[in-house]
Amino acid sequence: MPEGHGSAHAGAGRRGQPRRALVTVVGVIVLLIAAIAFANRGGHDSPSTASGAPSGTGTGTGTGTGSGAHSAPSTTAPSGERPVTGKSATGIPSGFAHDPQGAQSAAANYAVALGGVDMFNTARRHEIVAAVHDPAVTPRLQSALDQAYSGDALKSLGLNADGTAPGGLTFVSRTVPVGTKVTAEAADAVTVEVWCTDLVGLAGQGSTNPVSSAWFTTTEKLVWVEGDWKIESSSQKDGPAPVGGDDRAATADEIAGAVRDYGGFTYAR
Repeated sequence: MPEGHGSAHAGAGRRGQPRRALVTVVGVIVLLIAAIAFANRGGHDSPSTASGAPSGTGTGTGTGTGSGAHSAPSTTAPSGERPVTGKSATGIPSGFAHDPQGAQSAAANYAVALGGVDMFNTARRHEIVAAVHDPAVTPRLQSALDQAYSGDALKSLGLNADGTAPGGLTFVSRTVPVGTKVTAEAADAVTVEVWCTDLVGLAGQGSTNPVSSAWFTTTEKLVWVEGDWKIESSSQKDGPAPVGGDDRAATADEIAGAVRDYGGFTYAR
């Protein structure tokens, strides 16, 4: 189960963070990036598979700076393609193009969807997991995640048994894709790496798990199912993490306010 709080991705000087251990519990099951968001904060060496809709609901169209695009002149330039045609009942973008560009957009948005506070609510988690995964792998994944998002895992983050934050505190869990890259492709299967940073912790006076950041790269194997890209399996590795800057750490109230006031995006390659 999760170890102490701190970032496995930000250097040895940071405290150990609990997300990575979550994935160890879930095992080699096709894990999602959300559990990644939860799990990447544990130990420093075991691969992870799993980081809700964004903490702030996003409807804008962002331009994920993907690498490995096949039509863009630059790996950091947006493709210019419309990212999605709509969104599912869960609010997660859907209707991605049936090509590598569409797979990259899907992978980035799924990383966000699986990395938010909604993943800590059982009913909402079930909806999210079903919306972004291949139906063939969803049942056993749901069961594994129900076990992972419980007991000591929640306690290590300072959360109540139902996944909510204690009174007076704001739980923060948000994943932000930085770039994407296709590493393998076929007609109905594309493997995409998503380079991410994230925020996780409890904001508020007296928090023993203050909000901190981490850097990691997820690998999602996507398959074309029922007219859209869905996750068949995923894994995670540390970094690449930049050198920490000299920014002043925000107060608990500033962090809580930023998460509340700044919405998320729909990401596009």
